[in-house]
Amino acid sequence: MCGKSRKGRPAPNASRIVCLVCILLAVPCANARAQSIRDTLSFLLTNRSIATGDFAGDEQAAQITSDTISSFLLTELGSLPVSSSASGFSYEMDPGLGGVPTRATASFGPFFSERALTSGARHFSFATTFQYARFDRIDGRQLGNGTLVSTASRLTGQAQPFDVETLTLRLSTATTTFSATAGLTDRLDVSAAVPVAFLTLDGHRVDTLRGTSTPQATASASSSGLGDVAWRAKYNLWHQSNTAFAVVAEGRLPTGRTEDLLGAGRYTFRPRFVASYDGNRVTMNGDAGYVFGSFSEEFDYGMGMTGMPNSRVTIVGELVGRRLADAARLTEIAAPHPRLVGVETIRLTATPHSTNRVIAVAGIKYNVAAAWLMTANVSHFLTDAGLTAGWIPAVSLEYSFGG
Repeated sequence: MCGKSRKGRPAPNASRIVCLVCILLAVPCANARAQSIRDTLSFLLTNRSIATGDFAGDEQAAQITSDTISSFLLTELGSLPVSSSASGFSYEMDPGLGGVPTRATASFGPFFSERALTSGARHFSFATTFQYARFDRIDGRQLGNGTLVSTASRLTGQAQPFDVETLTLRLSTATTTFSATAGLTDRLDVSAAVPVAFLTLDGHRVDTLRGTSTPQATASASSSGLGDVAWRAKYNLWHQSNTAFAVVAEGRLPTGRTEDLLGAGRYTFRPRFVASYDGNRVTMNGDAGYVFGSFSEEFDYGMGMTGMPNSRVTIVGELVGRRLADAARLTEIAAPHPRLVGVETIRLTATPHSTNRVIAVAGIKYNVAAAWLMTANVSHFLTDAGLTAGWIPAVSLEYSFGG
């Protein structure tokens, strides 16, 4: 069911007065039915039991954390739904053959970065890509092993808390993207990509007081639907011998539901400059661009190398990076308890911080028959900023025609 969730009630414990009071305060929250993944995430973070004496501070810190995790997820969904929407086949007119279209390069191109060559006039392609990601870390902190601290209390001067609440979050996405590319001229092609995403979230919160653990809340939710549709136009500025340059304009439309974290809820635009070198057996390409309208000022770049052992196989290696100037990093803040002398409260929150995110990509493209191209790749995060996954596999099938 889209946007539905199931939640458990906090468990009472009459032997601890503090926990009992806080649980009673939390009961209305526990009974509320969350209707979206964003609501479910907020429930897990805000329905706390540790008595900090500052409910407003708890609420603010929890909301900041929830918003930060949501923006992390939207940032990753906005960058990893599909491989490059450009066609793997690139053609050009050969004057020596009477204007017959021929393959412009033996390479089928990179996955995420761009190459300067276009698909060729009156050439079309359609592709379907499936990608799965299970996010297991956030800003270097483990999500799935119950060690993510949301709130804690400790005696002043001591490093270890005597009362701590921890979160376990299991978050995964499965995205199927349908893309199409049309070569309008020898130098210009346009394309569009339509992602359909399935997102799941399972989580629970546990309070551990002096070594005794008590479950506080559980929640799960799932959503599925249309993500943010992407469009792209590429114009080849110059192509001579083995070198080519191009400019790319691309953007995203706010077609995905923001409450279920399927869309960012905003228009974005990203111009890029692309340069390529095409050798007999090896090609190299690089691109750089700036994103307008995103959550943060964002500079993107990519570089890739492909090898062609034969005319039907391309082996790909890439690095794709992003610098976010106005992103956030999760952090713990400690403050004196407003009423209990000698006690400090620790809260998980987020602070503004510029971040760098780099992904390594490796894979293969195989011309299975005629104009059919099958691809497979895996991506791996080289940095720990934001939401990260161990390995992200993707497979694609493309068909090209025209000329």
